[in-house]
Amino acid sequence: MRILVTGAAGFIASRLMYELKLRGHEVTGVDNFNSYYDVRLKHARCREFGLDVRPLDISDKAALDSLFAECGFDKVVNLAAQAGVRYSIEAPYAYLQSNLTGFLNILEAGRNYGVKHLVYASSSSVYGLNAKIPYSEADKTDSPASLYAATKKSNELMAHAYCSLYGIAMTGLRYFTVYGPWGRPDMAPMLFARAIIKGEPIKVFNGGDMMRDFTFIDDIVAGTVACVESEPVPEESGRRFRVYNIGCGHPVKLLDFISELEKALGIKAVPEYLPMQKGDVYQTYADTSLLEAETGYKPRVLLPEGIGAFARWYKSEKNPLRDL
Repeated sequence: MRILVTGAAGFIASRLMYELKLRGHEVTGVDNFNSYYDVRLKHARCREFGLDVRPLDISDKAALDSLFAECGFDKVVNLAAQAGVRYSIEAPYAYLQSNLTGFLNILEAGRNYGVKHLVYASSSSVYGLNAKIPYSEADKTDSPASLYAATKKSNELMAHAYCSLYGIAMTGLRYFTVYGPWGRPDMAPMLFARAIIKGEPIKVFNGGDMMRDFTFIDDIVAGTVACVESEPVPEESGRRFRVYNIGCGHPVKLLDFISELEKALGIKAVPEYLPMQKGDVYQTYADTSLLEAETGYKPRVLLPEGIGAFARWYKSEKNPLRDL
């Protein structure tokens, strides 16, 4: 299959592109290489996985249309987005440009150039202030706690409209707290590891009373590959539309996560306890039974193994941000 992966220099997308190429697909990757975080990490991922990623911003409609006309993609995996819950409070317009305008450009290019199936990144953040756990795809998602979450819910609605109007198969993936080697430096594992090694305080929000469904990158990529290589079963209406939770299904207390990281690094953390931050939620917990039933997805990496792999990578020469 001819597959486009957007955001291809990112954490999930770089590994996904590598795995899809290993499986014999003809894969094109694009990324805008923006400065939200240190671009050295993005370029290092591309080198590590042998990726040739084209510089392209999905908010540039003309450039995107030209690419679709040139390559004739069968499927698209849209992982390009402005990430980060807290940053959406500081820079809201960045989320409108990438997560809404950029996603609309992907949808329009898909319908105009004969794409059969779009797989796109949603987020566990769409569950917002829901108190019910575990989160199920059937739960309400109309109480977002951040603009980032609102844009991801908007993507799901936009995808449903284009599925209904133009018959394109749509698969949305609600990712739950992904971690592992080559992760984003604005996320807790990287922030904590850097501070612990330097002997600096780590910021522990809500006094440490938080839970997250940490999911190792290998499991996330395996589940995404399964969705790319299949298509949603038609509903009674004929629409081929699915939204899946993709997580571990075993939420972990934040303090337990920190404890595992301390063990892996061999250094005790210095916690700085702070209040809950705007846009954050107390817990995330994925019910992955639908994805398991329809694709065979099964998360396999438990926290100690995953944290160990992350810590080894973080301390290695492969990490371009190790000495910062």
